[in-house]
Amino acid sequence: MLTITRKLEFDAGHRIPDHKSQCRNLHGHRYTLEITLTGNIIDVEGNSDNGMIMDFSDIKSLAKEHLVDVWDHAFIVYEKDEAVRDFLASLPNHKTVVIDRIPTVENLAHVAFGILKAAYKDRYGTGLHLHKLVLHETPNCWAEITDGV
Repeated sequence: MLTITRKLEFDAGHRIPDHKSQCRNLHGHRYTLEITLTGNIIDVEGNSDNGMIMDFSDIKSLAKEHLVDVWDHAFIVYEKDEAVRDFLASLPNHKTVVIDRIPTVENLAHVAFGILKAAYKDRYGTGLHLHKLVLHETPNCWAEITDGV
């Protein structure tokens, strides 16, 4: 299987409300996102993407549109974390992303995979799909999720 991977970075805040450590406090990370795609190589003479699974700039554009620009410099909050949701709602024009689970790196990777899987799915009729997503919360801690195919 041939794969290609594009790495992007973004900054976001979160908290893990019930955690026993400092992570229960409001804090942020410089996240690193690795998007790995697979599919057949495009074989169309004269096509800009000829010889590629997908142009790396297109991978970046789709990731930014559907995820990175949405999450970058936002506070990602669990929908049941009412104290923080109320606080963030009191800040004018605050960039808040509400998700249906606690924003651990594992859960964020899972949510991100679902968003990006739909964005890349078979864009060229070549079987293109998101194979793996890696989300680094810190340089030493990350979660990986792969397509079950």
